[in-house]
Amino acid sequence: MASLPATANAPKTAEDLKNLLMNDNKVKVAGIDVDGVLRGKFMSKDKFLSAVSSNGFGFCSVVFGWDIHDAVYSRELLISTKANGYRDVIAEIDLSTYRRIPWENNVPFFLVSFLDPDTRKPLSVCPRGVVSLVAKKAEASGWTPMAGCEYEYFQFKETPHTLAEKNFTNLDPLTPGMHGYSLLRTQLNTTYFHDIFDVAEKFDVAIEAHHTETGPGVYETALAYQPVLRIADNAILFKFLAKSVGMKHGITPSFMAKPWANLPGCSGHIHVSLRDSEGKNIFAFPGSETGKGREGAKYDDTKFISEVAEYFLAGILDGLPDVLPLFVPTINGYKRLVGGDAFWAPNAVTYGYDSRAGSVRIISPPSVPPSATRFEVRVPGADMNPYFALSAIFALGLRGIEKKLELDVVPVTQMTPEDKKSGKVTMLPRSLEAATIRMMRQGSVAREVFGDEFVEHFGGTREHEVGVWNSAVTNWEVERYLELV
Repeated sequence: MASLPATANAPKTAEDLKNLLMNDNKVKVAGIDVDGVLRGKFMSKDKFLSAVSSNGFGFCSVVFGWDIHDAVYSRELLISTKANGYRDVIAEIDLSTYRRIPWENNVPFFLVSFLDPDTRKPLSVCPRGVVSLVAKKAEASGWTPMAGCEYEYFQFKETPHTLAEKNFTNLDPLTPGMHGYSLLRTQLNTTYFHDIFDVAEKFDVAIEAHHTETGPGVYETALAYQPVLRIADNAILFKFLAKSVGMKHGITPSFMAKPWANLPGCSGHIHVSLRDSEGKNIFAFPGSETGKGREGAKYDDTKFISEVAEYFLAGILDGLPDVLPLFVPTINGYKRLVGGDAFWAPNAVTYGYDSRAGSVRIISPPSVPPSATRFEVRVPGADMNPYFALSAIFALGLRGIEKKLELDVVPVTQMTPEDKKSGKVTMLPRSLEAATIRMMRQGSVAREVFGDEFVEHFGGTREHEVGVWNSAVTNWEVERYLELV
């Protein structure tokens, strides 16, 4: 596992662990599946301590053999199959992730990573394992990948029971109207609004900003910058805590990318940079303070970022269309991108200095200090699996540095609306089906940076999702065709 800054009070020794759990009789553990769903259970304290001392415990591999609704994949994939009897994999407990769950009587909680039972290497599609491998590659060059995540999410005055009773239709939003950055709208649900922030702090998930966003009952929460594995953990645990806190208040937060057709969707923007062994941001251009910019920068938009950063950016743009399912993994997520420029939802291979119109926003001097230089990747929706989205960004960026890829895409400031129509601008796939076909084709950048085993398994899960969608009959179809055709 790549280096991970431990949470507050995380045990360093077996004795520390025993002291932490002195007054407990059980422990909650959880790992993450390919859809970003936490899969876990309670263990007795004795069983947990035994698993720690023996470097893991058996966990049913079916969490990699079924979909988000526990339906077995339509075709056999690589990890959990009839042939291997849906055998156990190894769940390795990561003691550095120690927390207590504030809304569950402070029960101790740890994350696990999934290992192959034969080799004890990370499973090829274990989200924590995938991030760890990318982080190790960066660390081999003396760099620490750093990132922050932002979530936009709708909220409904609904419970799991009312959602089912209403067949997920005619849902009641938490508040009416469009009120981005409103100080007034939060007063309507002030206890809930503050609970999310305060519980996150107790749960060791650092929040940088928390406010209303445009849309009925929409919040946005930005998670504090962290090393990549820690921010991935924090991002997945933020969803868990928001939904858990919501249950207490009779509220359902939804991280679905596009709940309503005529409103903006929910993004999962990711900010990234690399730091060297001294903690310096290697994306920063040392001469930024002079205001002159870097000689040799390809465009004015990149003149206040380093050459390494320009390679990293070129790597993201070069591979972006080939890894899109890692940013947008659901059928619904592509509905968010269809809005394109109208909703600031990127649907093409684009970038620009401080531009929310591009897929990648360059944040650099003069708008921020050199130390804050970074890229904001705006393609992912709130429905992303943060481990895979973060892994894709850094894998592509590191590939760009390694190959010294040239930035061959002009910034959005030099593009015209006609460029997209004429093919001058590379458009992103418009559906999960098209994106999956592109990712899985031989020679794709996804295969190069993640390997065939990952692409075959993860791609197979997306093919399953497409198959379920293609066989569904929707309300839209019934309303459009039932009477008149």
